[in-house]
Amino acid sequence: MSPTTLSAGPEHGHVTFLGAGPGDPGLLTLRAVEALANADVLVAEHEVLDVVRQHARQGVSEVNTDSDPSQDPAPGTGTPQLTVVDGTSTAAAAPAVRDAAHLVMEAARGGRRVVRAVSGDPGLDTYAAEEMLACAAAGVPFEVVPGIASAVGVPAYAGVPLRDAQGADVRFVDARTASDRCWTEVGASDGTVVVSTTLDSVAAAAGELVSAGRKPDTPMTVTVAGTTTRQRTWTATLGTIAQTLKQAKVLPSPEGGRPVIAVVGERSAAAQRDQLAWFESKPLFGWKVLVPRTKEQAASLSDQLRSYGAVPHEVPTIAVEPPRTPQQMERAVKGLVTGRYEWIAFTSVNAVKAVREKFEEYGLDARAFAGIKVAAVGEQTAKALIAFGVKPDLVPSGEQSAAGLLEDWPPYDPVFDPIDRVFLPRADIATETLVAGLIELGWEVDDVTAYRTVRASPPPAETREAIKGGGFDAVLFTSSSTVRNLVGIAGKPHNVTVIACIGPATAKTAEEHGLRVDVMAPEPSVHKLAEALADFGAKRRAAAVEAGDPVTRPSERRPGARRRRSTT
Repeated sequence: MSPTTLSAGPEHGHVTFLGAGPGDPGLLTLRAVEALANADVLVAEHEVLDVVRQHARQGVSEVNTDSDPSQDPAPGTGTPQLTVVDGTSTAAAAPAVRDAAHLVMEAARGGRRVVRAVSGDPGLDTYAAEEMLACAAAGVPFEVVPGIASAVGVPAYAGVPLRDAQGADVRFVDARTASDRCWTEVGASDGTVVVSTTLDSVAAAAGELVSAGRKPDTPMTVTVAGTTTRQRTWTATLGTIAQTLKQAKVLPSPEGGRPVIAVVGERSAAAQRDQLAWFESKPLFGWKVLVPRTKEQAASLSDQLRSYGAVPHEVPTIAVEPPRTPQQMERAVKGLVTGRYEWIAFTSVNAVKAVREKFEEYGLDARAFAGIKVAAVGEQTAKALIAFGVKPDLVPSGEQSAAGLLEDWPPYDPVFDPIDRVFLPRADIATETLVAGLIELGWEVDDVTAYRTVRASPPPAETREAIKGGGFDAVLFTSSSTVRNLVGIAGKPHNVTVIACIGPATAKTAEEHGLRVDVMAPEPSVHKLAEALADFGAKRRAAAVEAGDPVTRPSERRPGARRRRSTT
């Protein structure tokens, strides 16, 4: 009987050996995400945990490298209980395998579902087979969820196809364990060789290939931190790679002990990497971008920034709290049920959240909106309503703002509108633009404070120092309050940091605080703001390439270097 068909008894749980890929969390397979969502215990090295833990269900026990190996994972505690010895390390490999296998067995006791997540693919990148054999010997059922192997995924992200139209032979070598016979075999072939090695051993691996018969002028690419926003790739030859890394000031420490992927061969398309390096040429690749918004508001913006290659860092500048006197909000929600309003207008995601929470307090749901027209100020607010089960009747066709909403809002008509009143749940500091405009259109408005916005607590000292010291490449300001609050709680961003503002009013506030605005959104939308920053980054990269200069991030400029003001 196959190990995957055994039924899990009370003593023996089930183990899923899961490939987490080479580093990019987006490379997890659908099956991997499903297995993580059902796991009781998650066993992985620390770096792998960072990739997979976001897909684990709440309360899963995490078994990582920082805990006491004598402990047993308590189900549902969410607290790391065991230690995993890194089975991919060449030092003391056999004991490491035995320890990892023992930990997996311990975690599987009592019928628990265990996910053993490993870097890359379980069958190519690790010694997972030894742990699988241990499971089989102990009668513990298991399955394998393949992952994208580092030797395949990293070259793809580096823009180095492993085969050409003629279908070149491809061989994979782990330089950390390769024998003399292995080097002789790959040296005698003319195919592509993918070498897993370490940064401080790249030159030695190149020397092995030359000694085995490869020509010193054979193209070679070396990629470190592949598939992550820390990825860097160097193109050279077997004979020049040592000098190339030296000129680039690539130090063997602290990255030296970490694996890198080198691709060697005439047909490996190394010469075309400038045209094929899609990942490292993203407009904001590696940029550390500060997103000063509430966490809920920052999520979709951060996802968009990641698609441009950026590393978003969310710093809440505004905290949302309930109104001091909730009676007004309570009366308005009851008025929704009793038919007091013709319209309800939501001007923010926070307003949707405040109404939804009040509904849940009264045991109501989206059905309470029956017969009421619903307006949303923009796409994000509309998405929050749809998640609530409410499809808005009105979303601005143009500018996503109070002014844009008023442009599409119909005037009150006593013939067609049986009720002339609008419920407007908003923040305590909202402007009067929408209220005045609705009154001018003939509507009565119940302007209700649904939530209060207060300045958030200061971020950690490390973040504050990065803001003031030039550790961030860019900061996105989505309102005047985010400018005032960020400067108030963390200090003024360094002069090398690119300042991007959502509109003229926000830009004016930034300038009043001594900041030079580099990027302006073409329209007041957070997504248009992110697009504008990406366009700025793309032009900056293109200018550096055209000038023959190295492509650097703003934070890599010399301290005190002047910035050119952009009209973007």
